[in-house]
Amino acid sequence: MNIKGLFISILLPAGMFCSPPQAISQSYPLTSETTKQTVALVDKAAALIDSKGKAAFAEFRIKDSEWFHGDTYLFVYDLNANVLFNPAFPAREGTNVHGQKDTNGKLFHDAMIRTAETTGSGWVDYMFLRPGQTQPSHKWTYVQAVKINGVPGLVGSGFYSE
Repeated sequence: MNIKGLFISILLPAGMFCSPPQAISQSYPLTSETTKQTVALVDKAAALIDSKGKAAFAEFRIKDSEWFHGDTYLFVYDLNANVLFNPAFPAREGTNVHGQKDTNGKLFHDAMIRTAETTGSGWVDYMFLRPGQTQPSHKWTYVQAVKINGVPGLVGSGFYSE
């Protein structure tokens, strides 16, 4: 039997029962009401930013609004990783988050920017400190590319999966 025949008869069927590590890791959260709400919120915010620019930020900052309640909030970066807006962590506004890693070493802000640049929108997961907690939790964030007063950037929002 030649190599090709060996592969087809033995290795290929055996491979059906083995999943490579990439297949185990998922690049988006399981579909749920929360994922649908997060996408809808970011899509709506992106449309508002595209039409109003930075003027939309004042509306996004209102506590207990559709934009900012509980663990839900929006954030906006330019594509150089400058934080333009973050009502949950206002001290971050005006800072640059390029190169910051989560507890697993993931460059999660950079991954958000890369997602907005390459696909226009998508999910990024990482470990993040939930307000009031001392240990990071798994978080999924949905980002979408926008133009903020003509400047390319992204708007995002996320949720904790734990």
